[in-house]
Amino acid sequence: MSSFCLGCGNGLAEGERFCTVCGKDSTISAAPRIDPGIAFGLAPETSGKAIFSLVCGFLSVFFPFAFGAVIFGHLSLSEIRRSAGRLTGRALAITGIIFGYLGVAFLLFLIGLGIYASQKDWKQQQANRVHRTAPSPYKNAPTALLNDNSAVSAVRSLNMAEIAYAQQHHAEGYSCSLPDLKSAWGLGNDLARGKSNGYIFELRNCTATETNGPITKYQLVAYPAAGAKAFVGGKTSNPAYCSDQSDVIRFAKNGSAQDCLKNGADLAENEINHPRSGPQHPAGDTPQIPQSQTSR
Repeated sequence: MSSFCLGCGNGLAEGERFCTVCGKDSTISAAPRIDPGIAFGLAPETSGKAIFSLVCGFLSVFFPFAFGAVIFGHLSLSEIRRSAGRLTGRALAITGIIFGYLGVAFLLFLIGLGIYASQKDWKQQQANRVHRTAPSPYKNAPTALLNDNSAVSAVRSLNMAEIAYAQQHHAEGYSCSLPDLKSAWGLGNDLARGKSNGYIFELRNCTATETNGPITKYQLVAYPAAGAKAFVGGKTSNPAYCSDQSDVIRFAKNGSAQDCLKNGADLAENEINHPRSGPQHPAGDTPQIPQSQTSR
């Protein structure tokens, strides 16, 4: 079996100890072994692992390719070092490794971001759950007090209904009948009948400026029904509310509709737009007023 000289790469016959070209002893193995490809002057090859590492590096934004770029990059560098110049592609392998580590860092960032978002969503769900299960501050509130808040919303709705009715019936003007306002503003059945949430609603003193002319003035009162009481600040309070075509809402603490019409105090604007500490009027009794329809 033939072999090669470790010094110059010359072919040696089987059993031949000394090289006929350089005279080197073939039994001495201290010098590094010369690759046959280099000995015969063959051109070096590019490492396939280095090429594969570079390709994986370009695709490192996808999960498996980032790790492939790193693994095959290091394998190719080790292979190139042991090839004694037969293999090249060190730059390709290093580039693939760099892209691979960047891909791994990007994937770890995405994982961390996902964990953070998941924890944030979980905390938000817990907060919503606590909010839903928290006892309502109005749960044990007196029913009449809540009705008081609804009465303000109802008076406001009736004023808007009067405006809508007058715009639809120019010849008649305002209406002095609550049922007539039902179709004009979509009032609930209870409010159209004049009784809603412990309050009685009435239209009074509807007058026209000219004889046989359209109604231009009206008075609206809302007073507690018999037996309706609100307990506020340790005292029994049954306020009455009133209004007219001016859309100004007034109130009388003693619950008298007549006193409200005579010398009632104007209700603050924030009380009109946001009635005091209570839920909105139940759906079906009083329609919601559009945000753009604020009181004058």
